[in-house]
Amino acid sequence: MSTAPARLQAAYRRSIYAAAGAEARIGRRSPAVDALLRRLGARQGGFVTAWNPYSRRMPPGWNARMLARLRTAARRLPQAEGEGGHGRWRERHLLLAGDPHRLTVLARRFRQAAIVVVREDAPARLVVLR
Repeated sequence: MSTAPARLQAAYRRSIYAAAGAEARIGRRSPAVDALLRRLGARQGGFVTAWNPYSRRMPPGWNARMLARLRTAARRLPQAEGEGGHGRWRERHLLLAGDPHRLTVLARRFRQAAIVVVREDAPARLVVLR
């Protein structure tokens, strides 16, 4: 995780990642996320967004269009709509069920700096992509 600036790493750690009523935090296990993964038919997945590439603010309309494209690109994966952030920084995202490697490929395609990987019975983990 050392490739992301310290301020950005701290922001990711303070953020809450939520989907379908389940919340995750980096380094913590979430029984609610475990249950959501099971409902989606998976044991692992990740929170992925297309908003604000490389953590640079973009206009709301642009972010909405990019998230729609992410939904289309991930259409074969079970998914749940979500939102996360900390303080004034809020982003829409998807909890996508599936192999984290596949999710990192999608996230890179949408120029994301990181994703949050979740696995059943394990703490949420930040995976920095650049």
